[in-house]
Amino acid sequence: MPVMLMVLAAAYGAAAGLLIPRPVHRMAVGPEEGWRVACPGGHPIGGPARGWLGQGRCAEPGCGAYGPGTVPTAAVTALVCAALAAVAGARPELAVWLLMAPVAVLLAAVDRRVHRLPDELTLPLAVVAAGALGLVTWLPGESGASWPRALLGGLALGAFYLLLFVVNPTGIGLGDVKLAIGLGIALGWYGWRTVVTGGAAGILIGALYGAVLMCARRGGPKVMPLGPFMIIGAFGGLLLGAAATA
Repeated sequence: MPVMLMVLAAAYGAAAGLLIPRPVHRMAVGPEEGWRVACPGGHPIGGPARGWLGQGRCAEPGCGAYGPGTVPTAAVTALVCAALAAVAGARPELAVWLLMAPVAVLLAAVDRRVHRLPDELTLPLAVVAAGALGLVTWLPGESGASWPRALLGGLALGAFYLLLFVVNPTGIGLGDVKLAIGLGIALGWYGWRTVVTGGAAGILIGALYGAVLMCARRGGPKVMPLGPFMIIGAFGGLLLGAAATA
C-alpha cells in the first residue's frame, strides 16, 4: 500500500508540476505590474482558465518553452509529493499536503525569480490549509492531531515573521509573513515542536545559503528571497512531524 500510494502521489505531483512553468512565467513580475499575458516572444498566452492552465510552451514558430524547466519542475513536485505520501501514509491529511505541494513549488519558483510572493497564492494557501484540515478532523483515520493547534501554529509563525519584518523590513517582506501563516498551519497540525523545527529550519537554511555565497566571494545578495527556504524548512518539518505521529 505505501509503495502504491507513493507511486500515485508521484504521478499526481509530476502532472501538477508540468503545469507550473506557465503560471511562474505569468506571475514573475514586479509588484506594480500586471500578470504577463504573452510568451517571451510576444505571442498571447491562451487556453483554459484564461491561459493559466497548460504547459509553458509557445506553439508559434521560433518560440519554445518558457518559465522554469518543465522536467526539473515536474521532477521536484513529484519527489515532494512522493515523500509526503511515504511519511504520512494513507492518513486523510495527506490529501491536504498534496493539495498544498504544487502551490508551494509555484511560490518558491516565483520568489526565486522576482523576490515576490503574490497574495493571490499565499492567502488562499493559508485559507485552504485551515479549511481542509478542519474537514480532516471529521474523517476516520486522522492522526489525532489538533486543528485548533494548527490554527494557532499559523498565527504564531505569522506573528514571528511579522516581528522580523518590523525589525528588518529590508530583509523580510510582507509576502514572507503571509506565507508563514499557511506554513505554520500545516506544521501546527503535528505539534508545536514541528512548528519550531520547520520554522527554524527555513531561517537556518537561508542563513547558510547566504553564508556560502559570501564565502564564495560573491558578496552575497543584498536582498535574498526567503520564501524558497521557508518552504524547504517547512517541508522538512512536516516530514519529521508526520513520522513522529505515525
